[in-house]
Amino acid sequence: MTTTIQHKGGHRGPHPGVLAIIYALLFNLGLCFVISFRPPEHLAASEAAVRPYFPGPWESTETIVNYFQTHSHSVLMCAFLQFGAAIPLGIFTATMVSRLRFLGVRAAGAYIALFGGLMTAFNIAISALVLWVMAYPGIAEDSGVVRALYYVVFAIGGVGFSVPMGLLIAGISIPALMAKLLPKWLIVFGLTLGVIGELSFFSLVIPGALFLIPLTRFPSFIWLIFAGFKLPRRAGAEVAGPSF
Repeated sequence: MTTTIQHKGGHRGPHPGVLAIIYALLFNLGLCFVISFRPPEHLAASEAAVRPYFPGPWESTETIVNYFQTHSHSVLMCAFLQFGAAIPLGIFTATMVSRLRFLGVRAAGAYIALFGGLMTAFNIAISALVLWVMAYPGIAEDSGVVRALYYVVFAIGGVGFSVPMGLLIAGISIPALMAKLLPKWLIVFGLTLGVIGELSFFSLVIPGALFLIPLTRFPSFIWLIFAGFKLPRRAGAEVAGPSF
């Protein structure tokens, strides 16, 4: 399917696709310091001692505290890189909303996307800074403080990420659908992620819904990159994509 945008001229600003790639690389590079991508039983004893799993919220206080006491450098690097990831995400959000406005979108969806994207970026930055505090010398010695801060990080960086990320993606997808600015497959993908992100809200009261958070987080990297490259920059450009 091919749609022609009727405006003339070109949008000025950083390339959102490149910003999305930088955001995804920084965020996932930070994860590499605290997450092993192999099950514990497949790790050698030396690897397990150096690169254990980041503890989940169901872990005991002893497991959580021990991790932060013995892996402060890994936690520090994760915090550093993920704080850095919040910056390109915020710029991506501002750029995408500006481009939607430039392309003639006047619906509230663009502002919903702005709210969701900036909230996601702020929450990533806040959770990273709290994580940095947990890695600070002496903090991990107080088990009560570490456990409390851990759940703050998990809440802000978990559901505090997935719900506003869902708003960002849906806020871009719906106006793009109405104005035919993105391929249909990408819009359907985005609306699906938006719904999953909003449903992750229930993880606050239903622990079994926690899987919705990573189900929003990791596919969202792909969606943001594609949307950043597919959203037209120049008025009058053609939007090509498969139709259903």
